[in-house]
Parts: sequence; structure tokens; C-alpha cells
Amino acid sequence: MLRFLLTPRWIGLLVVVLVLGFTCVRLSEWQFHRYQERKDSNALIRANLAAAPAPLQRLLSTSGEPSSDVQWQRVTATGHYDADHQIAVLYRTRNGAPGVDVVTPFVTDAGPAVLVDRGWVPSPANGNLVQDLPPPAAGRVTLTGRVRVGSDGSSSQVTPSQGSVRAVSAEAIEAILPYPLYDGFLELTTESPASPHAPTKAGEPDLGGGPSFFYGFQWLFFALLFFGFWCYFAWAEYREQVTGRPGGRRGSSGRVPRQPVDAGEGKPMVTSPD
Repeated sequence: MLRFLLTPRWIGLLVVVLVLGFTCVRLSEWQFHRYQERKDSNALIRANLAAAPAPLQRLLSTSGEPSSDVQWQRVTATGHYDADHQIAVLYRTRNGAPGVDVVTPFVTDAGPAVLVDRGWVPSPANGNLVQDLPPPAAGRVTLTGRVRVGSDGSSSQVTPSQGSVRAVSAEAIEAILPYPLYDGFLELTTESPASPHAPTKAGEPDLGGGPSFFYGFQWLFFALLFFGFWCYFAWAEYREQVTGRPGGRRGSSGRVPRQPVDAGEGKPMVTSPD
């Protein structure tokens, strides 16, 4: 009775189910792989955030972007801010409000400068207008900041225009400065003395696992669902062949119902409609 499974229609349906199931399994593996990468990355970030601050020169250089392995690690530097070359990074939101990030070059005692993202300030419109940016602390300052890798965006995004950019790139901003820059930039965490009108500092990165783990299980569920549908329809086809009726219910035997017979007369009994 299962020979119907060898017909072209059922073989073709099985092939479709296997292809869809295999695709779902591969997508599930990809999502679990992304989840593991996120876990490994978060472990490295936690270790970097917990590490003691290192001297700026140990982790940054003027000849290449910092390694992703040191991103979010804290460094310390001493020098002074160059308020004349502050730059606003446009289209930055905070709790749904539009604003800009204030990036100020910090000229270290060693000579080269480093770009410091001092934090966020609100801005009119949708965060594309630059108003008066809060000045940095004057004089000699000692600061601590988290290492960030610069953006590799397009020229229109990273090239300064009228005191603003879309993304931070030390290589692009260095072209308008009279001194060399360390590659990468810093997110300010502390400074001494502090600016009297300091922007809102950036928080620590999100270390959640993301949705990839649950997406992986969803794709596995879809693979089982496709195979389950195939099994159900095969079972329904089998029952239909066994019983001869769709749905597997047995039909009538085809016999004419017998009428009751009066034992005395030998005639069929006629029952009253009452």
C-alpha cells in the first residue's frame, strides 16, 4: 500500500521537502555560528573593559588603525584640547532625541594628537544642524578613554565639511589639522580637570547575546515542520487507499435496510407515523 510513495509526484514532493529542510538546517547553523561569534566578542570586550588603563602610546600608533582586539580597552593621556578644531558627528540619537557627538583633537605631551569623542549634545531638526559646541576644559588635562576603531565609510561620510562629519576617521580629519593624529579615536570616560559644560558621555557597549540563538532554533523548527507536513499528507494518502474514502472513514456496505416483519402474518410491519 506504500507503493504510492514511489510515484513521481511523491518523490518530487519529498525532494522539495529535503531541499527546504536542508536549507533551514544550514540557516540554523549560520545563526548559531553568529551567536558564538557574539559570545566570543563579548568575552573579549568584557576583558578589555575590566583591564587597567594603559598608556595611549602602547595601544595606538600614527601608522595604522588599532587592532580590534584592543577595542574598548581604556588608555590614559596627558596634554591639551584643541578647541579651534572641534568637529560635530551628525545624526546621533540618544533615547530617541536627535543630536550630535562632539569630537575634539587632544594634543598629547608626546606630540601627536588623538581624536576624543567627548559625548553627545542635543541638536535641532534631525541631528544635522551644528550649533555652538560646548568647549573642552582649558589648559593641561589628563584623560581616560576607551579605544575605538575609526570608520571606513565613504569619502562623503568621513571628510569634514563646515565643521561636521557623518563618521569619525582619523585619516580624513588629519588632512585639516596642523599636526599628526593617532589612528582610531577615544570615547571619553573621565578627565581632570573636567569641562564645566561637558556633553553626555557614551555608555558601555551592549553585551547582550542578540536574537541569533533563538533564530537558530526557529530554523530547526521550520525544518521539522516541513518534514512533518510530508508525513501527514503521506499518512492521509495511505488511509484513503485503505478505506477507499478521503479522510480514512469507512463507507456504507451498500445493503438495503431490512424492514421488520410481522411474525403472525408474514408481512412487513407498517409502523405508524405517530
